[in-house]
Amino acid sequence: MKKRISIYIDGANFVYGLKTLHPKYSDYHFDFEKFIKKIVGKNQLVDIFYYNASLKQKINPRRFREQQKLFSRLRKIPKCKVILCKRQKRFTKDEKEYYTIKGDDIHLALDMLNHAWENKYDKAILISGDGDFVPLVKYVKNKEKDVEIISFEEIVSRNLLNEVKRYKFITKKVANKFFWRWKKER
Repeated sequence: MKKRISIYIDGANFVYGLKTLHPKYSDYHFDFEKFIKKIVGKNQLVDIFYYNASLKQKINPRRFREQQKLFSRLRKIPKCKVILCKRQKRFTKDEKEYYTIKGDDIHLALDMLNHAWENKYDKAILISGDGDFVPLVKYVKNKEKDVEIISFEEIVSRNLLNEVKRYKFITKKVANKFFWRWKKER
């Protein structure tokens, strides 16, 4: 029986996971549309939600442009919604500046939980390995929804995996099937 599937992508966790496979890997040239079609299979895709924050243009203009192209490609995928959160400036003990993403996890959790309550899907696919999502998965399962985790083995929380019946790892071999091998603008 076909299931209604909603996909929730933790963008920062995804790119960090790619880096665990190879330091030069980036989501800028990852074909999310092809990847999503593969994981949904013959089921019915309801929605795709991608959560991240824009890089700071003045810090690295080239990476900023690449990321904006990625966001543009994602927005062109049918049923895909890009939810951009804030990047907040922080400082280390040595007064070195760095940025963290604020709001992405809470937006993802609220969307996935609300959609379960609204009966918008039968199965949620969470593309993240973040252990902070353990309570979310428990609540969604209590609404009699199936949850599958797709993550990277080196960064996935074992507690998160223990909450689901089904999970998959994105390995280097899997990731390589979804990178563009030529420059292609969409």
